[in-house]
Amino acid sequence: MTDSILSKAATMEIPINSNGDSRTAEDDGLEQDLQQVMVSGPNLNETSIVSGGYGGAAEGIIPTSSIKDIRSKSRGITPSHSATSRIANQPGHYPAPSMHHSNSNPSMMSEEATKGVAVEKFDSMKKWSINTYKCTKQMFSERFGRGSKTVDMELEAQIDVLRETKMKYERILRLARELTNHFYNMVQTQQALGDTFADLSQKSPELQDEFGYNAETQRLLCKNGETLLGAINFFVSSINTLVNKTMEDTLMTIKMYENARLEFDAYRADLEELSVGPRDAAAMVRIEIAQQQYQIHKDKYERLHSDVSIKLKFLEENKVKVMHKQLLLFHNAVSAYFAGNQQQLEQTLRQFNVKLKPPGSDKPSWLEEQ
Repeated sequence: MTDSILSKAATMEIPINSNGDSRTAEDDGLEQDLQQVMVSGPNLNETSIVSGGYGGAAEGIIPTSSIKDIRSKSRGITPSHSATSRIANQPGHYPAPSMHHSNSNPSMMSEEATKGVAVEKFDSMKKWSINTYKCTKQMFSERFGRGSKTVDMELEAQIDVLRETKMKYERILRLARELTNHFYNMVQTQQALGDTFADLSQKSPELQDEFGYNAETQRLLCKNGETLLGAINFFVSSINTLVNKTMEDTLMTIKMYENARLEFDAYRADLEELSVGPRDAAAMVRIEIAQQQYQIHKDKYERLHSDVSIKLKFLEENKVKVMHKQLLLFHNAVSAYFAGNQQQLEQTLRQFNVKLKPPGSDKPSWLEEQ
């Protein structure tokens, strides 16, 4: 096969230029490209095509990357990495900035933030689970009589008295509201009855005086009833504030105190159990941690114990002061109303700074109804 190629090459016509040189312009360009490839050096990552036999000269080796770059340029495709690197090494060329690093930083920061939140939630759940387990264990131990309980007899007695007092005051509040509703209906009935008497006095000449007297009496009773309703409403509002705000706030503090007492006893029992166990290195670490937790819950228990004692004292003083004023108001207002003493009734309201609402003030305005 090699002999046939050589024989064909021998019979080919070789054109000669004016200088007697057989090379054409294409050969000169090819020689310049080969010289540039030889200067830049061979690339081991590129595949070579040998234009000849096994014993061909070095000038016959043409890198395929050069051919691919030329084809890519003719098709509008971006050059390969080797061609790009040669362009980047030329003077006056500035490489484009890389966007990979700037895009990876926010994603890495968001991943770290997400991991931090997850770890924090896991630690919180772990602490809550351990605390709930210890408190539940302590509660069942107390109920079955196998665990000890920290008790302040004096404070517990005051708490029991407060709960009983709150129940009785809630009953007073419920009955006072029922009285207000019934009395309001009676006042409305008196007003309607007075209007009916007044209308009949105009239409019945023979009974005009009798209907007129009764109409005036019902109107007077209705006016005094509205004044008494103002006093009763003030009484109900004050009792409601005392029961559902002041007492309830103290009972919420008492509930926090009881929870702190249960936690304190739970960690105290845990420390006592560890103290009677072995004293190796791991056990000493657990005892030290239990001692720290015990001290934390002890401080919390003592702080809430002091808060409950102070609130119970102030609540008792406030209760006596409020009820003294409200009971005196209720007694004087009811006595003056049923005695028919309008002046005494109005004076009672002025004495206790009770302001009556004008008729129809409870009704919403036309704008609120829209």
